[in-house]
Amino acid sequence: MDESDFQDVLAAVREFVRERVVPLEAEIDEKDDVPASVRDACKSMGLYGFAIPEEFGGLGLPLSQEVRLVFELGYTTPALRSMFGTNNGIAGHVLIEGGTEQQKSEWLPKLASGEVTASFALTEADAGSDPSGLATTARRSPDGSAHWVLNGSKRYITNAPLADVFMVFARTNPDVPANRGISTFLVPRGTTGLTVGPKDHKMGQFGAWTADVYLDDVRVPESALIGGADGVDKGFVTAMRCLAHGRVHIAAMCVGMAERLVDESVSFAQTRQQGGHPIGTFQLIQGLIADSVTDYRAGHALVLAAAAAYDAGTDTSVGPSAAKYFASEMVGRVADRAVQVHGGSGYMRGVPVERFYRDARLFRIYEGTSQIQQVIIARGVLGRL
Repeated sequence: MDESDFQDVLAAVREFVRERVVPLEAEIDEKDDVPASVRDACKSMGLYGFAIPEEFGGLGLPLSQEVRLVFELGYTTPALRSMFGTNNGIAGHVLIEGGTEQQKSEWLPKLASGEVTASFALTEADAGSDPSGLATTARRSPDGSAHWVLNGSKRYITNAPLADVFMVFARTNPDVPANRGISTFLVPRGTTGLTVGPKDHKMGQFGAWTADVYLDDVRVPESALIGGADGVDKGFVTAMRCLAHGRVHIAAMCVGMAERLVDESVSFAQTRQQGGHPIGTFQLIQGLIADSVTDYRAGHALVLAAAAAYDAGTDTSVGPSAAKYFASEMVGRVADRAVQVHGGSGYMRGVPVERFYRDARLFRIYEGTSQIQQVIIARGVLGRL
């Protein structure tokens, strides 16, 4: 997007986030729901398709612009970004990276407009960051018809309670290593045999819904196989590409949250009085804030660099993992310091830093734990010894 046009988008999103969403944060956290008016506004602003190519109705932002947009989205509750994050991120990118032209033309415009919400159904009870334990299976229908039959279950699937379509990863070849025997299937909600469990009750990120997904003899046609006939056993490669993009996106979310936490800490330190002085005059408080500002700025610079390298094709593995690893750990440190600066009030429900402290913890787990990122980074620079 032309930079001047992009600046207009950023300004509109910043105003929307800070003027309309921030005042609703406590309500969203308490009710575990995002108001319909906010959802509708996000659709009209094009937020459901900012990373989807223009030819399919999206804004077509490259990652270097996407992360700047996500910095703004990260300033408020993660529930906002979660509504459309899977459409733009790991679920939508399954189609962008691996879909046939027919699959793209049928589904991407619906994702971009917000008519359809997609879920990325990879994680299972015994297969999360490492898919080697993937137990969901897909077998060709024994009756000789051109169908696949899926059986298994998925866990912690984002947007599952409201998703219209699921990108389901299943083992199609049990006789080869996991990274060569997995395929991806597009399964619409309402398909016989697909059921969604109750919403998970999580530590934080209320308003961002996850749930288990169950597949019991789910029959889908050949056209549901992502990539068509060429997509058999290619699901792992597709998943890794989607996750690499998603990791930079999540890193940008962490940076946006860190900025908000710094702002909350600074504001509190300037106004909270102790001994007749603002606590910001105390050097130990200044030290906490200085560390958080430094962490935030380092994360901001790292994400921009990782996004630029990803767009250039010069680093699509180590860079995304390094950004996600550092930024997710960084925002946890900044959140912890923010609670400390606030003292007892930082431990009270209804105070933003308490909520963000709970929200931040998940970033170190999903889309690859910090430990998985360490492995990816080390192997990327050392090679497989």
